Amino acid sequence: MTVRYDDLSVEWLGYATARVSADDGPVVYTDPGRYGVLDDYWARDGDVVVVTHDHHYDPAGIRSVADADATLVIYDAVDPERIGRDVESIEALSADYDVVRVDDEARIDVETDDGTVTVWTVAAHNEPNGPCASDDGTVPHPEGFGCGFLFSVGDRTVLWPGDGDALDGLAELDVGVLLANIGGGGIVSDRHAAADLAERMAPELVVPIHYDTFDDLEADGEAFAGDVASRSIPVALDERSTNG
Repeated sequence: MTVRYDDLSVEWLGYATARVSADDGPVVYTDPGRYGVLDDYWARDGDVVVVTHDHHYDPAGIRSVADADATLVIYDAVDPERIGRDVESIEALSADYDVVRVDDEARIDVETDDGTVTVWTVAAHNEPNGPCASDDGTVPHPEGFGCGFLFSVGDRTVLWPGDGDALDGLAELDVGVLLANIGGGGIVSDRHAAADLAERMAPELVVPIHYDTFDDLEADGEAFAGDVASRSIPVALDERSTNG
């Protein structure tokens, strides 16, 4: 099911992959691939593809969604040599696409045939004293390991916060559509923290993603939607894709 909001379309394809587009406008994909979520998916219509961190780096997924003229916006800490999977290098991708590496304070304008996409990076990490930390402060996503992305599509801004806690600073952003990370599991914010963030942020629409892909990310999307709706925040589920 594709979620429609005015002229904006949001489709969750599983795991951290969302397709966001505006009518007659550019197409943006978040963190495409992994865990088979893009098996047999070859749209190759993405004008902009954003990649937040090592865990979500999947060159095969990128190639299945990216248009031939796509711009890949990849966080500068993403390091294929550090990833414990056999993955294509970023240099190899740069032979076929325009690759832009960004730090955690970036703002770039990407020109496409269907309009400009402005991309900002935002902080994404687990706090060493937060809900995902071990007793010694070790976390799955330390500061500097990854980022989130705020991007414009048509007249709206869309936030994919990436992997981390529901950081207080995110609530200060001007967000039209929040792709809420609700997987929990001691890895990222759970549905309760994500609902609290949505209430503080007050976006125009919330669409939960990044859950039910594997056991550690099991979450109740319907309960999250009910919680958010009870706070007078519009919310929609893309239930077609919740099998991850």
